Amino acid sequence: MNLDFINALTEIEKEKGISKDVIFDALESALISSYKKNFGTSQNVEIDMNRDTGEVKVFAIKKVVEKAENENLEISLEEAKKIDPRYEIGDQVRIEVTPKNFGRIAAQTAKQVVIQRIRDAEREVIYEEFVNRENEIITGMVQRISKNIVYIDLGKTEGILPPSEQMENEEYKQGDRLKLLILQVNKTTKGPQIILSRSHPNLVRRLFELEVPEISEGIVEIHSISREAGSRTKIAVYSKDPNVDPLGACVGTKGNRVKVIVDELKGEKIDIVIWSKNIEEFIANSLSPSKVLKVIPNKEEKSAIVVVPDYQLSLAIGKEGQNARLAAKLTNWKIDIKSESQYKEMFNKEVIE
Repeated sequence: MNLDFINALTEIEKEKGISKDVIFDALESALISSYKKNFGTSQNVEIDMNRDTGEVKVFAIKKVVEKAENENLEISLEEAKKIDPRYEIGDQVRIEVTPKNFGRIAAQTAKQVVIQRIRDAEREVIYEEFVNRENEIITGMVQRISKNIVYIDLGKTEGILPPSEQMENEEYKQGDRLKLLILQVNKTTKGPQIILSRSHPNLVRRLFELEVPEISEGIVEIHSISREAGSRTKIAVYSKDPNVDPLGACVGTKGNRVKVIVDELKGEKIDIVIWSKNIEEFIANSLSPSKVLKVIPNKEEKSAIVVVPDYQLSLAIGKEGQNARLAAKLTNWKIDIKSESQYKEMFNKEVIE
């Protein structure tokens, strides 16, 4: 160890924000392990490092006893008094045992400790940066794909897109640039683990906030979102300003705003509907693009019968029930869709009974 090392630590402290004291403490612990490993001793040792010059000394710590039985840990009172007549039984004696070649071992250990501390500090910085960005959007590039997990280059670090957070039918290729939601940030022994999502409903929310100024400014608000990623999303919006049309704001001139979002989501269909305090109106809107004739709500059970024209029954229900399913998620109500003729038949039957 020398002055160059001490000067290097000063530079690291400035550039990386890692305290010299933290490195010295870690280094002293590591040097004790190195000493025991290289010199095969069970002695109780301390490392004395001069924090101005870098000089390293090793001291064995021995307890003063009447007669030493374990020379590694004990020293007789007679031997202790040869070092200093003031020693008494029970005192601790420090005896220098620095090996001749210990400077080389110390230098190698120091290098390893410093590299590890820098790595740990950088990981901590990355963790702190990303843990505060959970639920935000980030742009990344597909780096590699292994066992259906997509690894995303985020610049300073790497994120993972697990199969459960991937969009159905979306293909990922190396070099693709994607917008993703930072779903979760975990601290691990290997550094921060950043879980990303392409399928979470909040990805759609954040994309609308990016593309629609009225949403980012708080004039138009998103009430709820229901999504089947890669296929279709319903989003309910409303305006705090009666002069601002929430639907028009989200769609944009000639549909340019919503088109950007649809393109980012690789053609996923997006239904934008108007939220209303009137639950009947909201349920009717949620079944867009189907026309609704009547909504009969049961507020206690949060369920509703919805009547649609006969020719629009399949449109209202949607392919494999998707439109009805998404409308139910969007409104948080159970929805039972009936055609006009089905409802009349049911109504007549109830009247007869």
